[in-house]
Amino acid sequence: MSRPPRAFRLDRPDVVTAAADEAERRSGAVVITDEPMNAIEAADGTPVPMPRRRAPWVGILLSALGGLVALALGLALEGLIAELFRIAPALGWVGLGLAALAVVAFLAVVFREAAGILRERRIEHLRRAAFDALAVKDHEAAKTVVADLAGLYRQRRALAPARRRMAELADEIIDADDRLAIAEREFLLPLDGQAKRVVAQAAKQVSVVTAVSPRAIVDVAFVLFAAVRLLRQISRIYGGRPGFLGFLRLARAAFSHLAVTGGVAVGDSLVQQVLGLGLAARISAKLGEGVLNGLMTARFGLAALAVCRPLPFVREQPPKLGDVAGELLSRVEAVDAER
Repeated sequence: MSRPPRAFRLDRPDVVTAAADEAERRSGAVVITDEPMNAIEAADGTPVPMPRRRAPWVGILLSALGGLVALALGLALEGLIAELFRIAPALGWVGLGLAALAVVAFLAVVFREAAGILRERRIEHLRRAAFDALAVKDHEAAKTVVADLAGLYRQRRALAPARRRMAELADEIIDADDRLAIAEREFLLPLDGQAKRVVAQAAKQVSVVTAVSPRAIVDVAFVLFAAVRLLRQISRIYGGRPGFLGFLRLARAAFSHLAVTGGVAVGDSLVQQVLGLGLAARISAKLGEGVLNGLMTARFGLAALAVCRPLPFVREQPPKLGDVAGELLSRVEAVDAER
């Protein structure tokens, strides 16, 4: 039979605190028992199924093939140097020196790639920490994010006033979203302007080149070249220094962002929304193709900006397609007016 609920004061002399196993031995008193640390786990006896991870056979295959190629190259290099020593000791020493130089260059490339990937992960960690701090309004987490952001840009002289400003506000009692908004305005607002100018310039170049190029293969090659250069430029603006592997990670993240936001599909609805109804039919087909290629480049640049930015957009509005393709659209409208 369950007891009815009742109220009591904790400072009464008959209110005692005891362990769970001693509660039954206390009589005539209100006993408060401490819950064990695993009370929640003990209350739920249903086992939680853990997902079974499949063996990474593709990774194992690539690792094994890479090891075999490295062994083959090592044996071939050892045989070459031994043959050079047999022919002439001077040639052997030259070959050995070149091999040592190649090893040093290889280690430098590996170090650069690792440093670029670590720097990208640092930026991604900053963005996730900022999201978490905004979600729960964590004041201390916001201070940590701002301090890490200032450390990320500690070598940029142009942002020295922003670092001093945020250092002055470090001990002030400010809400998490307000602190991150101030950091966004001080650190990232000028960088956003640079990134938008780079995106607009790339979109204009792609539009002009693809409008006058005689071959489709030239269009494809220049669009790919412009996308690669644009992604690297935006990454460097926000503090990233991607190598080859880091660039591949950024490209995958940018295309994933495009897929999530639906920016890959540029169809008739976008043409009608941006260019106006019937405008694409009144201008030449080649100019229309150049405009669409420029718009796609601008859309990719906006996705790259979103994945390279170390903070989410707190108070500033994310740039729109018209913000970076305004000059392009103005030129198309001028051509249409002449016709």
